[in-house]
Order: sequence, then C-alpha cells, then structure tokens
Amino acid sequence: MTDSYTPPRVWTWDKASGGAFANINRPVAGSTHDKELPVGKHPFQLYSLATPNGQKAAIMLEELLEAGHSDAEYDAWLIRINEGDQFSSGFVAVNPNSKIPALMDHSVAPPRRVFESGAILLYLAEKFGAFLPSDPAKRTEALSWLFWQMGAGPLLGGGFGHFYAYAPEKYEYPINRYTMEAKRQLDVLNHRLAENEYMAGDEYSIADIAIWPWYGGIVLGRNYEGAAEFLDVASYEHVNRWAKQIDDRAAVKRGRIVNKVNGPLEEQLHERHDASEFETRTQDKLQQES
Repeated sequence: MTDSYTPPRVWTWDKASGGAFANINRPVAGSTHDKELPVGKHPFQLYSLATPNGQKAAIMLEELLEAGHSDAEYDAWLIRINEGDQFSSGFVAVNPNSKIPALMDHSVAPPRRVFESGAILLYLAEKFGAFLPSDPAKRTEALSWLFWQMGAGPLLGGGFGHFYAYAPEKYEYPINRYTMEAKRQLDVLNHRLAENEYMAGDEYSIADIAIWPWYGGIVLGRNYEGAAEFLDVASYEHVNRWAKQIDDRAAVKRGRIVNKVNGPLEEQLHERHDASEFETRTQDKLQQES
C-alpha cells in the first residue's frame, strides 16, 4: 500500500476522484445544463440505464404487463450516466438526487414523479395491487427484505464493486473489507432461501425484484468481471437456485435488457416504446439493418 493519507481538517474538491466514474462524481447537487426529458405515449415514462438499480424498474413494469396489467405500459428512455445525462434540468426535476432510475406517472393529473428504485417498486406494487403480498405478515416480510436491499446494496456496489472493479488502483484493505461484507450478505440470503422459495416466503414479490439484479447478477457472473470466482459464489447453493429461477422468468429476460448499452448486442435494447421492440429493435437487429 502507498503512504498513508492524513485527512485535512476541512476537505476541499480540488481534483477528480479517479476511477471509472471520475468524470461525473462531484460534491454538489443540481443541474449542469438545460435539457428537457422526452415524453412518449404511454402512461409511464422511465428514465434509466440497465445498471442493477435501473433493471429493477424495467423488470417490475414488464412483470406487471406479463401479469395482464395493460395500464402499466411504458416508454423507457436511455440516460447515459457516464455522459452526465442525469444532471440535465429535466432529469433533476424528476429526481433531485440525479440517480437512475426515475419514473413519471402520467396516468394521474398532474403527472407524478417517483424516484429511488425501492420507492418505484413500492409505488407500482401498491398502484396495481401486485407483487406485494396482501397477508400482513408476508407483506411485512417483503418490505423488510426490500429495505434490506436498499441498505445492503451500496456496500456491495459502492463498496465491493467499486474497489474490486472500478477504483483506479487496487488496495488490499478496502477489497478485503468489502469482500467480507459481500460474502456475509450472500450468506444471509443463502440462509433465508434455504427455507423459502422467495425472499418473502412462497410468493414472488418486489423484494425479489429488488435483490435479484444485484445478488443474482453476482452469482450468475454478470456483475463485476471475475467477481463470481473471487467470491466463490458456487458455494451459495440456495442463492444460485433462486437466481436461476428468477432469471428464467419471461418478464425478467425482457426487463433486464431495457436501456442496456453493454454486453451482447442481442441483450441491448437502448430504448423501449413497444413490446414488439424486444424482437425488432435490439442492437443486433439494428446493426443487421444498417
């Protein structure tokens, strides 16, 4: 490790932080430029990117449509966070925290904004009466696991993921610290799923939709190259069973590729405005046409 760092009495922002997201990290809020967000024809307008947090909202909307809730139709607009789209005046008006995903519900007047992925899942579940158990005990369990993910996820992503995959230099201490926590979290899930089919019990719910993109992504080898082997994810038998079970859901297959801009071309649907586009507008199809 390099020489130890002594923090100043008062921190000042005088240089970029380095790493994969250095060009967008900043210690102030608000917009950096004026730009309105596009609005499509459907009741819901999703502004997102297919990070694990972004996948939650698209999967939920696809699950609602799969379950027959036609009023859940949506347009999904790509927000390129590496280019600072989340700091436009239009996006900040929908989410003052400048993080994806953000949702506008145009089925109500005036249109209603919803930001933070957990809030979006809960809002849609309550609006449509779906994917949140009606039994009070099961509902409480689902909400507890939903909020578990809200608290645990930053330690997996901003902690382990950052220092393992994105930091400009590799340091043993933070990697060990967050690896220990990531494995502890996987063990928490493994114990829960050893006795239950889904996180809330026997019902698939918004708890699963929230947790799967992060922890399912890890055990399926999709998040942070090399992390599955590094974390020995094969040892978490019940998490693997659950992750594969959810991965096989038709709505999950669709939702996880909405606003996706990396990986196999057939798994990239940059924008979504109609259900037919999963068959006609993925990047492999568009490149064949050009």
